[in-house]
Amino acid sequence: MTIWSRTAAAFAVASLTLGFAGQSHATVFAAWQVANVPFGDTLNVRKYPSGTSQKQAGYPNGTVLQMTGRCTGGINLLDIANQPAWKQAQKIRYRWCEVWHDPVQNGNFVTGWAYGKYIIPH
Repeated sequence: MTIWSRTAAAFAVASLTLGFAGQSHATVFAAWQVANVPFGDTLNVRKYPSGTSQKQAGYPNGTVLQMTGRCTGGINLLDIANQPAWKQAQKIRYRWCEVWHDPVQNGNFVTGWAYGKYIIPH
């Protein structure tokens, strides 16, 4: 084998390795929208799934949120995505659902929790 073919083979192996490694970290988000929040108020996204947990950010009606798919009670938004919007909203109405957001808007995304009563499928 020539040095050229060895180098090409090494790059091919490295490319495949990096390609597969990058795929293992892929995440799918479900887009849901803030809705039904009283006029002048915001939906509080909290650190943990509890109304008494630390508030991370507030979002007004119409804001589109990136949901991880996880909700309390074992519900996954991706599993119910093929159902009608009203049925999806009904299933998570009294659940907390995990949000991927940037509360300080500085590029540092974190997870938080939004109450299902105030989000609808986007």
